[in-house]
Formats: sequence, structure tokens, C-alpha cells
Amino acid sequence: MTLTDDPRGTAALLVDSRGRYLLHLRDANKRICDPGTWSIPGGDREGAESSREAVERELLEETGLVVPLEEFTVVDSRGPDGVKGRIRVYLGSWDGDADSLPCPEGIMFRHFDAGTIRYLTMCPWTKEVIDLHQAQAPTLAPVPVQTRNGGRARLNVVGVHLYLEQGGKVLLGLRHPDSAFAATTHHFLAGHCEQESAVACLVREAQEEAGIDVDPADVELVHVVHVVDHPGGRPRMQLVFRAHQWTGTPQVREPDRCVSWDWWPAEALPDRIVPYTRAAIEGIRAGRTYTELGWT
Repeated sequence: MTLTDDPRGTAALLVDSRGRYLLHLRDANKRICDPGTWSIPGGDREGAESSREAVERELLEETGLVVPLEEFTVVDSRGPDGVKGRIRVYLGSWDGDADSLPCPEGIMFRHFDAGTIRYLTMCPWTKEVIDLHQAQAPTLAPVPVQTRNGGRARLNVVGVHLYLEQGGKVLLGLRHPDSAFAATTHHFLAGHCEQESAVACLVREAQEEAGIDVDPADVELVHVVHVVDHPGGRPRMQLVFRAHQWTGTPQVREPDRCVSWDWWPAEALPDRIVPYTRAAIEGIRAGRTYTELGWT
């Protein structure tokens, strides 16, 4: 098979020892393939990548996982404009905790058994892949959930945030009303670390979100917030970097996420602000470098 014969799309079907499938809830209200549906990790080949190289890269970027994969099937799909495409699907196994996975794209990861999948809003080609796997796979005996004493390792999501201050005012963005996170609430310019350093992420997000150019040499880490939304929830390590100088005037570059950028007096922050954003600003002004929120 030549590279030109290889489908552009790739995806990874991961099954645990209990026969459950790792599914990814895609963003709704966006111009993407199959918005608002449950699907599986994957993405298109880039450049001269083979399908295997692409699916391994996409799986690492979307889940942080590196697992052995074998070719399983090829299915037809449709893009947001109705354009037909093809996806090469690989099969692998993973027994970890779906809540521990980072989720830089979409809403969440969850494990579901075949009986539950029929009640989900499924991406059509993903449902086709699972049906095929069910037809070929032997029936698995239920495996009891094992517990152990003591704590367990959990991956922390790493968030990166830009603190800009001029004339005693701090730059905050007002999140879009349809945003999956902090709708109609003020927040730092921020993003999740992908396959990159934290400072590289900061520089990229500043340009993508607001058209601001930041030199890594002008950046310093000024506060860390270790936050969990509720007991047992996914821990998040929020890194706040201050840029001492920058170029460009903040502008709305991603209107589906942020509707405005405004400078707020540090001593008179808006009422609707992400709690850990307020905590970080208060910590910076007080000269503290670390805050914990939500931990009992």
C-alpha cells in the first residue's frame, strides 16, 4: 500500500479487560465532524505521515497514552461539509482510569460497555466500528473492580495562564455564553499544555487567542494553583506566568470561546470571575506563589 492509498483519517479503538470502550465526548456547537457525539480518539494524517504514525501521535496528544495498536478496519465518514472520507481504525487495550486522562480537546473521556452504547448519541462511524468489534470479539466474563488501600496515581491536567498588568489593571477575557468551561465568566488568557513546554504553550495561546506576541525571555512563573472542582475530581495544576512586556493590542481571535478582552483594576475584579483566577491574582498581589483550592 502506498501513502496515497492510505486514508487521511485515523482513530484508535481502546478496549479494557472488562470489554468496555474508551469514548471521547466531542464539543457541541462547533463546526467539526460529528459535534456533540461520543467518538474515539484520532485525527488526520499530517504531511508525509503514515496512518500508524498519525494515530500514535493523535492518541498521545489527546490522551497522553502510548499503547500497542494493530490495524482493525477502515470505515467511511463525512466531514462537516458532508464531504466523504475514510478512516483507518486501530485496535488496542488499556485498563486505566478514564478520569485520569488529560482532555485538551472535547469535553471528557469515559468507559462504556456495549449495552450502554446503544443509549448514547454516537458518532455514526464509531458505532459501526464498535458493532464490528462486538461481532468479532468473544464474550468477556465480567471482571470485578479491584480496589487497593492508600492513594493512587492520577495524571494532573496542566493549565497555562497569562498574567498581564498595566497601570494597576489586569487583562481578563469574558468567556462565551456557550463555552463548555466558565460560560459568561471572566478568566485569564489560558490553555492546556499539549506536546510542548508550558512557556511554549503560553506563547502559542497568547497569539492564537488575543494576537499578543510574547517573548519567552520576558516571562516568569508568578503563581501556581492546585485545584480540584470536587472531591475525587480530576486534579488540575494551573500555572500563571507574568509577561513583563509584550507587543500587540488584545483582540478577540477565537469568538466561540471569548467575546471580549478588558483591563480590570486589580483591586476591583468583576463579580463573575473563575474562582482560581481570583485566587491567583490575590496571591500574586500578596507576594504568594502557591494556592490550593477544593482539597479537603
